[in-house]
Amino acid sequence: MVYEKFLHDLARAGLSVRAFAELIGMNPNSVSNYARSGVVPDHLAIIAALVAEMGVNGLDFQGLLAKVELTAKKPRGRAKSGQFGGDRQVPLDLDE
Repeated sequence: MVYEKFLHDLARAGLSVRAFAELIGMNPNSVSNYARSGVVPDHLAIIAALVAEMGVNGLDFQGLLAKVELTAKKPRGRAKSGQFGGDRQVPLDLDE
């Protein structure tokens, strides 16, 4: 879905990007970053289209989605202490 159509669907549902992200348990910056590419992933497009249609028809999508138990995602790109990219760091002798 094109990002502009995504924004249109959110507006039809009465949601901002921030409210949509909080509703589905995402970081608002992660959702707004799709504006750069101009395309929204299919799973977000489907959710936006469904909540837009539900909102237009007066259905309580927020109450329905609040019943879903969301699990926290693990941060990506975070190495363990003493490791870089999953590999153990070795001390470098740079004084030689």
